[in-house]
Amino acid sequence: MAALSLCRKKNACRNAAVERKNLITVCRFSVKTLIDRSCFETIDDSAPEFLNFASILEQILSHRLKGQLTWFGYESPRSFWDYIRVACSKVSHSCICSIENMENVSSSRAKGRAWIRVALMEKRLSEYITAALRDYKTTRRFYEDGAIVLGEEANMLAGMLLGLNAIDFSFCLKGEGLDGSYPAVIDYTPYLKFTQSSDSISSDEEELRTLGSSGSESSTPENIGPPFTMDENTWYNKCKRVEQKYRLALEQKGYLEELVRLREVQLSDSVTQNKLLLQRIKDTELNHKLEKEQLEYIIVELQDQLTVLKNNDLRSRQELTTHLTNQWPSPGALDVKAVALQTLLYQKRNDQWDDKTFHRFGHLSADASLSQISFDPGHSQDGNGKHDGSRLSGGKEETPSLLGLCGSLTSVASYKSLTSLKSSECLASPTTEMTSPGLTPS
Repeated sequence: MAALSLCRKKNACRNAAVERKNLITVCRFSVKTLIDRSCFETIDDSAPEFLNFASILEQILSHRLKGQLTWFGYESPRSFWDYIRVACSKVSHSCICSIENMENVSSSRAKGRAWIRVALMEKRLSEYITAALRDYKTTRRFYEDGAIVLGEEANMLAGMLLGLNAIDFSFCLKGEGLDGSYPAVIDYTPYLKFTQSSDSISSDEEELRTLGSSGSESSTPENIGPPFTMDENTWYNKCKRVEQKYRLALEQKGYLEELVRLREVQLSDSVTQNKLLLQRIKDTELNHKLEKEQLEYIIVELQDQLTVLKNNDLRSRQELTTHLTNQWPSPGALDVKAVALQTLLYQKRNDQWDDKTFHRFGHLSADASLSQISFDPGHSQDGNGKHDGSRLSGGKEETPSLLGLCGSLTSVASYKSLTSLKSSECLASPTTEMTSPGLTPS
């Protein structure tokens, strides 16, 4: 039983290998016949060589293609267009969207056939196949093991299709060739050719002579028929075929040389661009390094300047604090000055200035300068400062009992408000300390 299963497995592997080999070989022949036919006329939908090639390519792309699973677990057939649509979606400027939106093509098989024709007219069939084969994950998802697109034959297929870029195709996408109701059938007869060797020809003649002599003694070799000879027309046809093959090989050689030359130019351009990009990257890195060093230097310089500014600010604050502390009088001196100032104001209002009082405050006026202020109770703060004597004389006489309201003059805030007034009266300046004792109004 194990030997039987092993034998079946070997037969299956052999059949799969032979099937792949047959399809690849026939595809190579079909590409050659297309190139040969294109030397004399334009290839269109009516050319049998193209129809055979399209059938071969369709079977290659459909070889061991997985079906699509439904909700109920059944596997429905699938066309190779489903694979091409997904695998070639990332190709730049592809015709996938155009074929997907065609109105006269509805079935998946018809869209796949339309894609083959459009790709041939665009001369990009090899590019599409190469891009699809590079997406190995998608290819593995759509095909089973042993498929042509998963084997080594796939690279050969992409190389063979490259020669079709030299052919100008002209197709009608509304023809009957896009009908997807029937499968593709390959015609093998154009590629079947049997050439009899010289040894085989001589053996056939000997066999004919033997059969003739055994049937009748009077039979002669002349009765067998004319020997196998080649006339002038046969040689002419043979020479013409050789000449045609030589011309075809010469055209293919020219096309390949032109293709190689084009690839060399592209390669040289790519190398030049690569060098330019590398030089640009080096320049960018150098500029980045220089800018980084400059920024680091600027940051260090700004930090130094910030430290200097902080030190200067701290020094200025300390100097200002010291200056204000030295200029500001002590609270005791402020109280003495405020009392003396109140006494002077009171005596001036009541015209009680006498020589004794003047001499008593003589030394006070020598140390402190009086500023002018307005003694009018209705005096405004806008700086007019006009003193109306009639209002002072006509108003209510101020008495020493109102001095209690001036007690705020002894505070620091009252002192600041008094020094800020700009009037026509004279106030004693509190910048110097008063040495005379406090006076009380008489």
